[in-house]
Amino acid sequence: MNKPDQQRRTFLSHGSKMLGACAILGAGTPLAIAAGSSALAQQETPMTTVGARHYYLDNVLLETGFHYQEGEVVATRTALHCLEINNGKIVAVRANAVRPDASLTRVDAGGKLLLPAMRDMHIHLDKTFYGGPWRVQSRPAGTTIKQMIALEHRLLPELAPHTQERAGKLIDLLQSKGSSVARSHCNIEPVSGLKNLENLMAVLERRRSGFTCEIVAFPQHGLLLSKSESLMREAMQAGAHYVGGLDPTSVDGDMEKSLDTMFQIAVDYGKGVDIHLHETSPAGVAAINYMIDRVEKTPQLKSKVTISHAFALATLTPPQVEETAQRLAAQQISIASTVPIGTLHMPLKQLQDNGVFVMTGTDSVIDHWSPYGLGDMLEKANLYAQLYVRPGELALSRALAIATGNRLPLNDKGERVWPVEQDEASFVLVDASCSAEAVARISPRTATFHQGNVVWSAARS
Repeated sequence: MNKPDQQRRTFLSHGSKMLGACAILGAGTPLAIAAGSSALAQQETPMTTVGARHYYLDNVLLETGFHYQEGEVVATRTALHCLEINNGKIVAVRANAVRPDASLTRVDAGGKLLLPAMRDMHIHLDKTFYGGPWRVQSRPAGTTIKQMIALEHRLLPELAPHTQERAGKLIDLLQSKGSSVARSHCNIEPVSGLKNLENLMAVLERRRSGFTCEIVAFPQHGLLLSKSESLMREAMQAGAHYVGGLDPTSVDGDMEKSLDTMFQIAVDYGKGVDIHLHETSPAGVAAINYMIDRVEKTPQLKSKVTISHAFALATLTPPQVEETAQRLAAQQISIASTVPIGTLHMPLKQLQDNGVFVMTGTDSVIDHWSPYGLGDMLEKANLYAQLYVRPGELALSRALAIATGNRLPLNDKGERVWPVEQDEASFVLVDASCSAEAVARISPRTATFHQGNVVWSAARS
């Protein structure tokens, strides 16, 4: 056995034991903290880290309902509250300053708005220029995916030594924008082998106390084209959560064989599927229909398939979108969209109206694919609102859902549905008066919490 094979076997034997998710470093916070019942406990002093697992988060602004005028939502009602956090859960939601146990640590949220944690559900943590010197890769008009694959063959060895450091810095960026949950695609192809997966899992293991991340094994150079099936199977054994794929017709050259191989790997290892589908030709529509057909015939894949990008949906007529959306919803196939701007007008609102779960994500953050990514899901919600909904208090507040995994403080009737007792204590404090303002203005974040831990705060930025 040669040395690379020995290293791969060692990684496979240990990698499957690693958690493919999570973490954070304790961070400072702009909040104030006090403990006990003495006069000193009422003073607000700067805090570096919330070390306690059981504490009060006071002066938190929560949405409580809508104001109506002639039947239309015109504003959002809010009130200050106190949350009791214990062992990563919200165990009580009380009126502000109601703190029954005077011995508990008290954290002052400063009247900032509490919103659910953001979720970046399509990012590539394993290959980026972020954290290094500024660099933009020229992509002349007409550059094809296969040409980009050829570029990666040359570029990946250069990026490999920096994978762990830069992935960590990307996680820092996401946390500063309120995201503590992500799904990262990770290159699996002959150039990288399993090295990117090994590096990414190592970073996520170190950060798992404050960052939860699913991993998609992504055959960026084509599952069939690069003959990566065996590597993909090894990635499943090592702990990846999803089987990825890429344009089965334009890249792999055989739609049915490519998709069948991808789905078979998922079935064999009990994993989910998340495919990059950029194709806007009729082949893209055919691929979507083929995947729906396959899930209909394979019940164990129901609710476990995501189509990322799905640009072919933009080529359908409204009646065709309606029919396709109903089929997607019936099989609980989700769509991960980066909310593209330009000539593509994605039917995201129509998909949602038909019950399709639509997520969003950064995709690239300053890499050889694009220099524009900000890692900010609130910015994605803002872009979605500008492109797909008419301005208004209710519509803007609903637009937040694409950034939070459909979790909103108020339901459509204006009833508070979050936070409630036993919810996970993962949320973000925002300098805004309500969700609608936060989406419209992309309001500043002041602190991010994950399972009760303060993972980022503006005080240290």
